[in-house]
Amino acid sequence: MFELQGVSKCFGNTWALHPLDLVVPEGRTTVLLGPSGCGKSTLLRLMNGLLRPDSGRVLFGGQPLREEDLLAVRQRIGYALQGGGLFPHLTAEGNATLMARYLKWPGARVKQRLDELVALTRFPPDALGRYPGQLSGGQRQRVSLMRALMLEPDVLLLDEPLGALDPMIRHELQEDLRDIFARLGKTVVLVTHDLGEGAFLGQHVVLLREGRVVQQGPLGELERAPAEPFVTRFFQAQRLPFENRPA
Repeated sequence: MFELQGVSKCFGNTWALHPLDLVVPEGRTTVLLGPSGCGKSTLLRLMNGLLRPDSGRVLFGGQPLREEDLLAVRQRIGYALQGGGLFPHLTAEGNATLMARYLKWPGARVKQRLDELVALTRFPPDALGRYPGQLSGGQRQRVSLMRALMLEPDVLLLDEPLGALDPMIRHELQEDLRDIFARLGKTVVLVTHDLGEGAFLGQHVVLLREGRVVQQGPLGELERAPAEPFVTRFFQAQRLPFENRPA
């Protein structure tokens, strides 16, 4: 679905991403994993066109991601980030249906899709009229996910969607996300620094360090055959829970 060819990104004199090549498998969940500042979120923003590469090119569906095509392409990409990124002046329903109403979907179609997503994300229907400040952290993330899924996108890009939640709510949403990914069968790219979360949700892992891809593949393969000592240190530091270990 996505292919990055020789892509790099600098901010001033700082390399956020050194030139790299990456292919995102279609119909699977790819986890961008690594310590803070390794380039995970930058990589995700390059995929949805929020940032432009300094070198190389980003392909979506085999075609270069061009400025003039971004509006149409973004309708095929759902994007959610840590904290939800909700508009505080809109209700939960207003946030979730924002793009559908912008595209002038008929009211009946908007309602039908909203009802589907409320059921899918297990969001309480009686909270649709509340504003983000009146919702719990978990509810805000569910609204963010509904908004990302509203247009029935081909791809979901999720940037630390559970990073700011307390452990119990985070665990519950991890369970729900894994179920949603399995039911929808979409291409998902998930950014996290949490190895256990990556093991639980992902099928293909890309481990980054200082703007470079260190190793990629199934998580079990990285653990069994680390490409360099950093991979082993990363696993040891995270102490991956046994129950989340891949077979």
